[in-house]
Amino acid sequence: MQSHGLSETDDGTEPAGARPFDRYGSVLDSTLAYARRREYVGPDYGDGLSSRLLQALPVDNRWLNLAVQETVKRAPIDVRPLFRVEHRRNYKGAALFTMANLNYHELAARDGGADAAFDPVAEAERLADWLVDERIRGYSGFCGGHRHPIQHLHTKGVPSDPDIVSTAYAVRALLRAADLNEEYAELAGTARSFLIEDLNYREVPNGAKIDYHMNHPEDAYTINAAALGAGMLVDLYEYFGDDDLRTRATKILDHVAATQTERGGWPYRLPASASHLSMDNHHNGFVIEAFQRYRDVVDADRYAETLDDALEFYRTELFQLDGAPNFDEEHAYPRDIHASTQGMLVFTREGDLEFAERILRWVLANLQVEEGQFYYRKYRHHTKRVTLMRWCQGWMAYALSEFLRASLASDTGAAGFEAESSRALGSGRVPAETRP
Repeated sequence: MQSHGLSETDDGTEPAGARPFDRYGSVLDSTLAYARRREYVGPDYGDGLSSRLLQALPVDNRWLNLAVQETVKRAPIDVRPLFRVEHRRNYKGAALFTMANLNYHELAARDGGADAAFDPVAEAERLADWLVDERIRGYSGFCGGHRHPIQHLHTKGVPSDPDIVSTAYAVRALLRAADLNEEYAELAGTARSFLIEDLNYREVPNGAKIDYHMNHPEDAYTINAAALGAGMLVDLYEYFGDDDLRTRATKILDHVAATQTERGGWPYRLPASASHLSMDNHHNGFVIEAFQRYRDVVDADRYAETLDDALEFYRTELFQLDGAPNFDEEHAYPRDIHASTQGMLVFTREGDLEFAERILRWVLANLQVEEGQFYYRKYRHHTKRVTLMRWCQGWMAYALSEFLRASLASDTGAAGFEAESSRALGSGRVPAETRP
């Protein structure tokens, strides 16, 4: 893929009519190159328990675990070297990089098929094979999870503990890569059993619920995780055309829609008091994207009002006019790169490429270290100068590649982002007569 950096005139300004692909293609190039040079391995959010110092202690104490984990997570500087935190490849991050590499290949082909400095299809296949090899076994179907332990207040998550969020993105990546190996889709299709049986799919008065992971507390419900589970079922329905997948996705989203607040957003958990997070930015983005997927694949009308209210809240209360992300409905800071990238995905899918680009420009101006490397968070008086492989690089590569695909589709007169995304995901496998 040829370099597509900011094209400039002799006076340093961008030429009139420069396409987003011309302006930002080199950023995607560099973002993927940063990760590729490191084998997609790096520090991760919440990885403090991978501290070799902590692991060397003869005791396993909850409060000590929490102290180390939160110190690593919240310190204003990166203290991972001090605690000798082991760097690992994140499962969800590998899924994001799989899709970003496939998008990169598509962008290169549509821009004239210029030779790339690497083989993005081979990279995607290598990562997809890794997702298959590193899946968590012993459950009812395909699943994955974080590859480092996490100390919760009441329980401790271990690498063998799968969750729906990691699983959902791995399923999407394997479906996207199914043209390379049809066994990817066959394996991904078994994730429905993991969701239904292991995550306790159960019907409730306003629809249905699922658990976030195997050790989730019974006195709280994580909304965005449920929405992502429904989105996974929509992805599987789009690929396989099984009406049971559509029905279960609908029931889960019915319950999520019923829990929407009057402001239009969702707290992280129900009850809201069960979490330290309020209606934070990127988790609301997850919920909105699940409703967008349902609209684009299943039914444009069922959640129209829910989605309209959610998008209004998301745009006006969780973002500034210049594209800067607010942390939640009450606090501007910290401004998080994951919030920015999820915003790019939501507004790209919504067809609002202007606002998606506004968010991208804010990131490049405020969180880019050098081309293709990004920092984690910007606080009011300082920036957290650490590059997290999944949280920063993985999400940026995926969101930017989706934005560029949509922009190029718009530039070339294609039917639009959803049509392009559907073709890449393999939606043609759903016979038209099975559509509601």
